[in-house]
Amino acid sequence: MKATSEHAHGDYQSVVDNGRQHDLVLDLPPGQDGDDIGPTALELAGMSLAGCISTIWAKVAENSGVTYRKIRVEMDLGKEQGTIGASETLVKVDSDEDAGKLERVLDKTMRTCPVGQLFEQAGVEMDTRLEKTALTNGRGG
Repeated sequence: MKATSEHAHGDYQSVVDNGRQHDLVLDLPPGQDGDDIGPTALELAGMSLAGCISTIWAKVAENSGVTYRKIRVEMDLGKEQGTIGASETLVKVDSDEDAGKLERVLDKTMRTCPVGQLFEQAGVEMDTRLEKTALTNGRGG
């Protein structure tokens, strides 16, 4: 796994790259003199955790024979001393499966998500809950 970052003098934008043809612009919000054209590095860390949970959920569910229509991970990250100190996560799952099965998939997901492991090793307090619910298409519903 590789990661690079390039920054040009004069703004607060950095282009990060994973060495596989994917890059992303990081920036600061206007209140910190940035142009707000991308997430901050710290926001990207939180986004990585949310993405890891949904991706690993899909893999664990598939390997366990658990079916679902959609999953959405909603996360509130608490800042402490300038970094992430706590995470409150609601994992919403649209499925006809028994809630107990879904909880087991979530438990295994949280034990195997590599980004979650990093957060735990860093001492981030993590509270993760599951909600079985109907989800509509799109980000908002």
